Amino acid sequence: MPVGGAGRLLALLGGRRLAGRGAAMSSQSHWLTAEERNQVLLDLKASGWSELSKRDAIYKEFNFKNFNQAFGFMTRVALQAEKMNHHPEWFNVYGKVQITLTSHDCGGLTKRDVKLAQFIDKAAASV
Repeated sequence: MPVGGAGRLLALLGGRRLAGRGAAMSSQSHWLTAEERNQVLLDLKASGWSELSKRDAIYKEFNFKNFNQAFGFMTRVALQAEKMNHHPEWFNVYGKVQITLTSHDCGGLTKRDVKLAQFIDKAAASV
């Protein structure tokens, strides 16, 4: 394929990929209004989430009895995150799982983060 054709193909593939990501981003990816933000942060803080001071994100640490429980929890969250096309920042050692949520594509906290945090809390409660 000539260089020009390869360039067009890459542009098409790149455009398709970006279009796919945009399609996956629903109203859930939009910023929270000040009123929504205040309310959801109250609710999330009540369930153990905290706001990070150096960035627009929320954080929570989960402790499980052992690695199997922690990994099972992470697997449930990973499957939901894939469905949402919204992936957490996380760290795991044995039974401890630390999770930070933010919407990198929007530069901060969005409705997607809230929805995933709520799922994460339900998943942790079911372990």
